[in-house]
Amino acid sequence: MSMNQSNNQIIKKNLLIICRGAGDLATGIIHRLHRAGHRVIALETDYPAAIRRQVSFCEAVYDGSAAVEGVTARLVPALTDTEAVLEAGEVPLLIDPTGESIALLKPDVVVDAIIAKKNLGTTINMAPLVIGVGPGFTAGNDVHLVIESMRGHNLARIITDGMAQPNTGVPGNIAGFTSERVIHAPAAGYIHDVRKIGDIVQKGDEIARIYPDKGSYDNALSEYVPVNATIKGIIRGLIREGYYFKKGFKIADIDPRESELSNCFTISDKARSIAGSVLEAVSAFEHGVKLY
Repeated sequence: MSMNQSNNQIIKKNLLIICRGAGDLATGIIHRLHRAGHRVIALETDYPAAIRRQVSFCEAVYDGSAAVEGVTARLVPALTDTEAVLEAGEVPLLIDPTGESIALLKPDVVVDAIIAKKNLGTTINMAPLVIGVGPGFTAGNDVHLVIESMRGHNLARIITDGMAQPNTGVPGNIAGFTSERVIHAPAAGYIHDVRKIGDIVQKGDEIARIYPDKGSYDNALSEYVPVNATIKGIIRGLIREGYYFKKGFKIADIDPRESELSNCFTISDKARSIAGSVLEAVSAFEHGVKLY
């Protein structure tokens, strides 16, 4: 037997993994699985609302492609286009909010990382291994495993029985700030970004404007509702220009640590932690180690 033949027998075809969602946490998962050599396909809605847009593969829906830390996700119009993108070493991204393509693709693993705080249609029979991230899933019922998404001692814990902690509605503590650092829309409408991700702002600075309807958004002289910075810091997340939302929708995130500018453009510690646990679960499954 030649050396090449011997090596070919050792090499295994890596798993096909579908990730529902491609926001910042899902991007951390996709990035880790892709770097580990797995074939990953992302599914998204046709109008994603990522705040941390610089580190979210879902931006490919708007721009055709999105690169995060050396990995590129590329929007594909049809299932038949996924293989070519995978062969090119990239992550195919399909617009498929209901997950209809899962039954056709027959993946080895499905990861639901939509982070909707509820299950939007993922079932345990979608793949041999189904993982749910955050609240809304029950291990052993609608998914095989759940990954804890709440910051704290149990962040990224693999749950084999039961659910993740319920959503508290309170953002994680960064430099002593929680709810203050997250900005919700003071009115419904279309957003115009006055500042951009990575800008340093003072408390009270105008960072965006909300126009009540499409006509007023297209007319810069129209009346608008200003969106002001709630604390001093760096704009870490800001919803995409022109996005329409209802009052109360999360639209921006300010990091009070002005020295952490590079964090705006890299995968977060939380996303990396969760991604590591997803990879652990996938690796255990791949090697026949039963976690549940």
